[in-house]
Amino acid sequence: MTDQEPTLTHDGKDYKISDLSKEAQDQLQSLQLAEAEIKRLQMQLAMVQTARNAYQQALVAALPQDAH
Repeated sequence: MTDQEPTLTHDGKDYKISDLSKEAQDQLQSLQLAEAEIKRLQMQLAMVQTARNAYQQALVAALPQDAH
């Protein structure tokens, strides 16, 4: 089994992470953190939307039937 060195692919070109400058590696890490945070927030949003829908259904069920 061979261990492949981590690479970054951009515009069809592969770059070895270890060959990138410190600045490029730092920017890559920041990008990865931002992408992970976006994914986390999207999952949290989905959860809150699900809760909102349940609250809305509960509210509708709790409304008086003859509201005229």
